[in-house]
Amino acid sequence: MTENTMMHINEEECRRFQSAAELAGRKWNAAILLAGARGARRFSEYQHLINGISDRLLSARLKELEGEGLILREVQPTTPVTITYTLTKSGLQLISLLHPLVNWSREHTEALTRNVTPVTSAA
Repeated sequence: MTENTMMHINEEECRRFQSAAELAGRKWNAAILLAGARGARRFSEYQHLINGISDRLLSARLKELEGEGLILREVQPTTPVTITYTLTKSGLQLISLLHPLVNWSREHTEALTRNVTPVTSAA
């Protein structure tokens, strides 16, 4: 990168970026967003699509993502009540940024896991 093409980031931009990266990188959040990328989903569909996530944690993450404006929770007054979760415009924009990272990870996962040095605690 040349000096002319380098992006200079001030402290506030850095803080906002860090918050966004932490939100997207929080365990299960990216999986939930990617699972919701193809339209409205019910809770049970997320459970089926995301192996290993507990009901309690899925519920908490959906509420968190709803609170951040990335997912919209809709309640249909049917019997029984039907609740669906849909990505908002903001959530879809974030997904568009995650897809290149998913593609990159497919190409580099083997190298990444091969080069990881286990961390041991000092006794």
